[in-house]
Amino acid sequence: LNKNVPIFVCTMAYPTVPCPLHIFEPCYRLMIRRCMETGTKQFGMCISDPVKGFADYGCILEIRNVEFFADGRSVVDSIGKRRFKVKQHSQRDGYNTADIEYIEDQKVN
Repeated sequence: LNKNVPIFVCTMAYPTVPCPLHIFEPCYRLMIRRCMETGTKQFGMCISDPVKGFADYGCILEIRNVEFFADGRSVVDSIGKRRFKVKQHSQRDGYNTADIEYIEDQKVN
């Protein structure tokens, strides 16, 4: 999962930290549905950048559970997994995507 990764432009996310989300915008509703249907259950989270659209660094979030409502909204229970660096910014069907490279932390003795 490092090519055309869906990117949710919202807030800072960190590995191991839960990130509950209320999804109501049509483009992100589509993004979450695709993440669930393809089985990856993962997407990237980046903060906004006024020039590029979103930051060059972010965190992969893994979807633990989704509660869908009749009006199309959903509440997503996700948790941070791995940090990444954006190699290339792009878009797909109204939401952002990116080619990414994972960042490996140096182990502390």
